[in-house]
Amino acid sequence: MAKKILVVDDERHIVRLVQVNLEKVGYQVVTAYDGVEALEQVAKEKPDMIILDVMMPRMDGFEVLKKLQSDAATREIPVIMLTAKAQDADIFRGWSSGVSSYLTKPFNPRELLTFVERIFQSLEQGPSVGYGEEPGEQVWEV
Repeated sequence: MAKKILVVDDERHIVRLVQVNLEKVGYQVVTAYDGVEALEQVAKEKPDMIILDVMMPRMDGFEVLKKLQSDAATREIPVIMLTAKAQDADIFRGWSSGVSSYLTKPFNPRELLTFVERIFQSLEQGPSVGYGEEPGEQVWEV
């Protein structure tokens, strides 16, 4: 069964661009156009991943993320922030809020697909052993 991705952005052309590219490679896509609708879709559709804008009406992406993180049923859903908020403080806020990735607009759809694939691959592999941490392998530090 195809992985389900919720795409949330108040700019309909961005939603459509992301949707077309994700569907082209086999993902099932559901959409929302503001933060309140996003939370409704999460409850209804149970997505495997969320691609989330920050600046939206009714509830911004950071507030959506906060609500997702506070609920045990949704806190493990990976979230990619896709936003025009490109200031260092915004990016830091995204990473410190627990996003899986932070991508700024304008963006390359291929880059977004790469992030999606890598996140799903890492989830399928489960907890991994870091570089230099194989059993019996010595780790050198400076």
